[in-house]
Amino acid sequence: MHSMNPVTIPKKITKGEELVILSRKEYERLSQKQEAALDRDLAKALSDVRSGRLFGPFQSLRGLKRALRT
Repeated sequence: MHSMNPVTIPKKITKGEELVILSRKEYERLSQKQEAALDRDLAKALSDVRSGRLFGPFQSLRGLKRALRT
């Protein structure tokens, strides 16, 4: 049985946040899974744009620009 030595990370570094430590292998697996989901979502969104299936709170680009100025 391996004992783990505690490591204290100063609050100055964590800015009061909790940290999670993962093995690189687990981090890369999760990262690839997230990237794949983002790629699928982006492909779907681009397909919707190409086919004219748009949705959102703005009826036009002018409306979006107007909202961003306020």
